[in-house]
Parts: sequence; C-alpha cells; structure tokens
Amino acid sequence: MKRTILAVLCLLFAALFYVANASDQDLLIVVEDNTSSLNGSALGLALANLPSGDLSAEEKDGLLYMAEEEKLAGDVYQALNDKWNLRVFDNIEKAERTHESAVKVLLNRYSLPDPAKGIGEFSNDTLQELYNDLVGRGSTSIKDALEVGAAIEEIDIIDLEERSAETEREDILLV
Repeated sequence: MKRTILAVLCLLFAALFYVANASDQDLLIVVEDNTSSLNGSALGLALANLPSGDLSAEEKDGLLYMAEEEKLAGDVYQALNDKWNLRVFDNIEKAERTHESAVKVLLNRYSLPDPAKGIGEFSNDTLQELYNDLVGRGSTSIKDALEVGAAIEEIDIIDLEERSAETEREDILLV
C-alpha cells in the first residue's frame, strides 16, 4: 500500500512539474512557511492547451464528488486545527484548499455547479456522515486526530485512483 501511495504521489508531482514547465509558469506557488497555493493563471494556461468536450455522466459525478471530498478534507483539518492547534493540521488544510481550488477550475471549465456549502456542510449524504464521524473521532485525542488525518489521506488516494481509472481526459487527470 505504501508503494502504491508513493507511486501515485510521484506521478502527480511529475505531471504537475511537466505541465508547469510546459506553460513556463508554476502551477503551485510555495510561500515562506512551505505551504502552497494554486496559480490559477498557470493552471488556466495548462488547461487551455488540453482538449475539453462533453463529459460522461461518470466524469461529471466524479468531479462533483472530488470537489466535495477535497472540501471535506479541508474542513476536517480546519476542525482538528481549531481543536488541537497543531501546525501540521493548518498546513495540510491549506494544501487541501489548494486541491479544492484546482477542482473548482474544472467545475467552471465544464459549467458544473459547485456543490460546496458552509464549513462542515455537504450535499453528498455519505460525505456528510464521513465528515461528522472523522471530526468526532479526531476530537477525542491528539493521537486520534493524527489517525484521522492519515485516514483522510488514504481515502483521498483510493478515490483518486478509482476516479482516474474512469477517465482518459488529460485535464481531469492533471488536476
């Protein structure tokens, strides 16, 4: 499992590096505290060079789900940081917000509605239940909070692998 996670992360970083260099702009902007934010104009340039077209129902559902799942991750890390005030939760929340912003670019590209609601609120009932469960578990101790963080990352990777297998669209795979 660790090898799979490492392989997926390496592929994602390689793809980001390739497209960032191809557009002569970095897709991610890294600041002094080593957190990153999305360079929307660079992502826009990279996506402009890739075909779009009509999405399948699975691709639409996948993008909407991933948008809410990235929001879920950011919201959980925000709640855990509010509870435990650990820098790691703050840093990872910022990274999740970067992922969320990138998926929103795709939602806009395909004129899909943004399912985002308020903090801790989700359109998808399964994700709402997952959020409630993760925040509840992560609020009992710092150890449990760190385990919740690990669970979020594992869930994200599994879902990314599954959703990536459902499309061949370069723009979706890039983001």
